[in-house]
Amino acid sequence: MSSKAPIILAIDTSDLELAKLWISHTSEHVSVFKLGLEFFINFGKEGIRAVTENSDAKIFLDLKLHDIPNTVGHAAQSAATLNPLFLTVHASGGQAMMEAAVKAAPKTLVTAVTVLTSMSNIDVKSVGFRDDSLNTATQLAQLAVKSGVGAIVCSPLETSVIRESIGKQALIITPGVRPLAMAGSDDQSRTMTPSDAIAAGADYVVIGRPITSAWEPTGINIAKRAREIASEILNS
Repeated sequence: MSSKAPIILAIDTSDLELAKLWISHTSEHVSVFKLGLEFFINFGKEGIRAVTENSDAKIFLDLKLHDIPNTVGHAAQSAATLNPLFLTVHASGGQAMMEAAVKAAPKTLVTAVTVLTSMSNIDVKSVGFRDDSLNTATQLAQLAVKSGVGAIVCSPLETSVIRESIGKQALIITPGVRPLAMAGSDDQSRTMTPSDAIAAGADYVVIGRPITSAWEPTGINIAKRAREIASEILNS
């Protein structure tokens, strides 16, 4: 049986060689690797190719596209040449924008970000949303599914409600999770353990520093940390 867990590991580094090492040492236990804006701005398409050319690593390309439909469509089409498993857009960009991304990248799971997990209810209302984070995220998730996306990103605290709302029409991915032994919230306002997030209806959980902070030159510790967290999820 595979020891890989439904973990998306956040490769948050501006060091290309370090990114390759993190992927190499954790790929036995991690299903997908998230490359975001910091990585993409530093290394571009060639950087994405560099970390995937000699591996079977699946990529979550976290660009959070948000612009007019035509621009997002062209950006998604360009990103799709990298064959990412997931490509993020902001659900708040609207139905036409999400539909443009879906049409432009038919072999990629366009992934709609609802409400950032760093935002509290006060933050959500301060930027102009009428409802709290739960209701706002649920409405955005419903709109995203209507737009044909393949996956939703939401807080683990909203997962069960959104899963009930959208059924199995899209995968649910939750950042803002913290393993039992590492309960500190860091920069996330709404958190849960990985196992609880999966039990609530998530298909994947995004984990970064709880794994990557264990890095040292031999790679033994980061592999051990990835294995421990994968086991926590798979055996729950």
